[in-house]
Amino acid sequence: MARKRKQAGGGGGSSWLNTYADMVTLVLCFFVLLYAFSTLDAKKFDALAASLQAAFNIQPGGQTPSDTPNVYEGALLDGQGDTRHQTDSTATEKSHQVLAMIQQAIKELDLETEIKTWVDERGVVVSISEQLLFDEGSARIHPEARRILFKIGGVLERLPNDLAVEGHTDPERPIDSIYGDNWGLSSARAAAVTSYLNDSIGIAASRLRAIGLSSTSPKVPNDSPANMRLNRRVDIVILSEHSVR
Repeated sequence: MARKRKQAGGGGGSSWLNTYADMVTLVLCFFVLLYAFSTLDAKKFDALAASLQAAFNIQPGGQTPSDTPNVYEGALLDGQGDTRHQTDSTATEKSHQVLAMIQQAIKELDLETEIKTWVDERGVVVSISEQLLFDEGSARIHPEARRILFKIGGVLERLPNDLAVEGHTDPERPIDSIYGDNWGLSSARAAAVTSYLNDSIGIAASRLRAIGLSSTSPKVPNDSPANMRLNRRVDIVILSEHSVR
């Protein structure tokens, strides 16, 4: 039996148009996007790029901090070592200039053997023995010691540096003293000198601090009466610009 021939022009012949239309629409969208990117504001793009770099901690050139040498290794970056060396050299030079001024004042007092000076990591130290300033076990400044403090204080007043006044004793407990122990005595002596520098010389209180150190910081071992006498003193420290106050 013969098959029936399919009739021409049946439904579904135009379905390819839907696919074609979708493709044309997608291509059009693609070219619209290309055009939009081609006219992007350069400043806005740079701002966006910088924001993304900051967010992901990316440095110029595509490096991250872990890729950059000498960031977390404790090493100085290029040029920092030279800057620190120059700063230290300048501070040392200034300290020695101050030292020379103090030594000149001490020379004029003819007390070069009784008052010692030196430079350490804090700044310039002026060390005045107990015998020049106080009676044993007392924190009352001798009348003749005021002349010494007035001369040295005149130099200190002209300087911009902060000052630390430190009282020191030997380990022997003070006898018949109203201060009870060496902490009280050393603190009272530091306070007495600090008050004189503030009240009589006019050095601003904001530049001064008084510290009682008892026998905790001897210059020499406390193994003889002579050494113990050297350790009983008041140190005026002219703090350098880099000292921690």
